[in-house]
Amino acid sequence: MSEGSDFDEEEMAAEEEEKQEGGEGEAEEEEKLPENSLTQDMIPECLSLLCKIGNGLAHAYVRLDAHERELTDIELLKNFIHVRYVDVSGNLLKDLSPLNNLTHLLSLQANKNNLATAKLDSLPYLQIADFSGNKITTTEGIEHPMLTKLSLNSNLITEISSLSPKTLSNLHTLELRGNKLESTRGLYLPNLKNLYLAGNLLKQVEDLDKLESLTTLHLRDNQIDKLDGFPPSLKKLQYINFRGNNITDLKEITKLVNLPFLRALVMNDNPCLEEDGYRIEILIILRRLERLDKEEYSEEERAEAEDIYEQRRQEELMKGEEGENEDD
Repeated sequence: MSEGSDFDEEEMAAEEEEKQEGGEGEAEEEEKLPENSLTQDMIPECLSLLCKIGNGLAHAYVRLDAHERELTDIELLKNFIHVRYVDVSGNLLKDLSPLNNLTHLLSLQANKNNLATAKLDSLPYLQIADFSGNKITTTEGIEHPMLTKLSLNSNLITEISSLSPKTLSNLHTLELRGNKLESTRGLYLPNLKNLYLAGNLLKQVEDLDKLESLTTLHLRDNQIDKLDGFPPSLKKLQYINFRGNNITDLKEITKLVNLPFLRALVMNDNPCLEEDGYRIEILIILRRLERLDKEEYSEEERAEAEDIYEQRRQEELMKGEEGENEDD
């Protein structure tokens, strides 16, 4: 894994998104929001990107940007069946059902609204969907066969359910930061590569054995104290972020030795880092690790870790021989 990899960029994005609150504790200013519908007069300034459609003899605008307009209703959108890119973020929407008519939709930004669900009809070409910063309580109703990236950050989701591995076979990135998840159960997505679960209520990792393609696992700011739940089937996992958890014992790191491609680990803000020489101790356990807490291991650190490892191995061998001699 090369220095300056995508992991740093993902970390920065994670930190930015974790600043969102997720709607909890907000005053129910929903006494009665004044209706503000998308109107025909607004449409010309929202539409852009003229493209060929159908057999290529006709043209239509395929991008609609209606973000931050305090909209409560987008019923008019059901008539724009050729639109492929929709941005209705930063509004007051509770209902996205008019989008069910947009069967050519490729990208949907519906973050920062008042949605209680992400459920839509199956949209055959939808690839990217962002429902972050709403009031969504469930992962049910997401059945888009071409979906590659799904963002549900900063919602009120308590458990993962109904994400079908058959229907969501193309999903490679799932973002669930800043929810109320207490368990990682319910993830049976063998093609998933990137999983972001920072800022939840997780106390342990479990039921991840089906995530055979996973390369990035982000678990920052949870309540994890034990590192059980990392089976050998996570054979492609390269990066794990445990920052801001409750790991007190460095020996828990031994439970990661069966991850052959683990190259980067983030452990900042865990109690176990108060132990002297923790960088070297972790490298002794995970000898293929390249980076800890975003800092590359130096050749000097590698040599020191190798020497200590060999010394301890020899001591164990000697103890074993002494024990055998005593038995004789």
